[in-house]
Amino acid sequence: MNELLFAINATAPICLLVLIGYFLKRIGFLSVSLASSLNKLVFRLFLPAMLFLNVYKIESFSEIDFTFVWYAIGVTVLLFGVGFLVVLCFSKENAKRGVLLQAIFRANFSLVGISLATSLFGDAGAMMATVLSAFLIPLFNLLAILSLSVFSSEQKPSLKSFLLKTAKNPLIISILSGFVVLGLRALFVHFGVSFRLTDIEPIYKTINSLSSVATPLALIALGGQFEFTAVRSLKREIIFGVCVRCVAVPLLAVGGAYLLGGFEGAHFATFVAAFCTPVAVSSVPMVQEMRGDTTLAGQLVVWSTLCSALTIFIASYLLKLAGIF
Repeated sequence: MNELLFAINATAPICLLVLIGYFLKRIGFLSVSLASSLNKLVFRLFLPAMLFLNVYKIESFSEIDFTFVWYAIGVTVLLFGVGFLVVLCFSKENAKRGVLLQAIFRANFSLVGISLATSLFGDAGAMMATVLSAFLIPLFNLLAILSLSVFSSEQKPSLKSFLLKTAKNPLIISILSGFVVLGLRALFVHFGVSFRLTDIEPIYKTINSLSSVATPLALIALGGQFEFTAVRSLKREIIFGVCVRCVAVPLLAVGGAYLLGGFEGAHFATFVAAFCTPVAVSSVPMVQEMRGDTTLAGQLVVWSTLCSALTIFIASYLLKLAGIF
C-alpha cells in the first residue's frame, strides 16, 4: 500500500496542474492560442534554464561506476531503433509517427526522475539519478529532434537539416552550456580558484527562478490545449503509446537489468525513474515547435501519466519483493 501511495503522490501533482490548465481554458481565462504561446516560451526559455541547472548541479563524476549509465543509454538507443520500425508499421501519418516514437523512448526523467529515485533509495538514488540525467536528458532531446526531423511532413530529412535543428535547439544549447560551465568549475577547482557561478547571485538566482517556472507552466499550458473530445479520434494511437510506455518499456528496461545482474538498489531506483515514468512533458512544446501532432503529444502525456502510477507501484513492489529495495 505504501508503494501505491508513493506512486500516486509522484504523479498526482502532474495531473492536478494539467487539470488547472484545462479548468482555466473552460472558464475562458486561458485560450488555446495563449497556451500555444506559453508552450513556445517554455521551450525557448524556462526548460533551457532548468536543464542548464540540472547539469551544473552535478557535483562529481570521478567516483561513479558508469556501467549503469551505459546500460541506460544502450536501452534508450535500442528503444529508439526498435520503436522506429514499429511506428513505421503502425501509422501512415508522419506527424503521428514522430510523436509515437517519442512516447516509446522519452521519459519524464527531467521532471520527476531525481525526486522519484530519491524516494525509492534515498541519497544514493538521488546521486545516481543526477549523474544519469546529465547523459540521458541530452540523449532524449537529440533522439527527439531526430525522430521529429525524419518524420517531418515539410521536407525530406537530410543530415544538414538535422544538424542545423540540433545546433539551434534551445534545450541542446542549454545542456552544452551547462557542461561548459561544469568544465570551468572543475578547472577552477584544479587551480585552487574559489569562484563559482553561485557567487554571481543575481544571475544564479534569475536562472533558478526561470527553472522553477518550467514544469508548472508547461503542465498548465498542456491543460489549456487538452481536449477530451480528441480521445475518440486518437484512441488507437493513445492505447498504443500508453501500453508501450507503461508496460513494454518497463518490462524490457527494468526486467533486463534484473536478468543481467550486477546492479544495486540505487541503480534500480534510477532505472525505475528513467523507464517507468510517463512521456516527457517537454515533448509537447518540442512537437509544437517542430510542427508535429501536438494534440496527440498532449494526450500521450496525460494518459501515460495516469497509468504510470500503477507502473511505478508494480515495479517498486516487485523490486522490494526481490530484496533490491
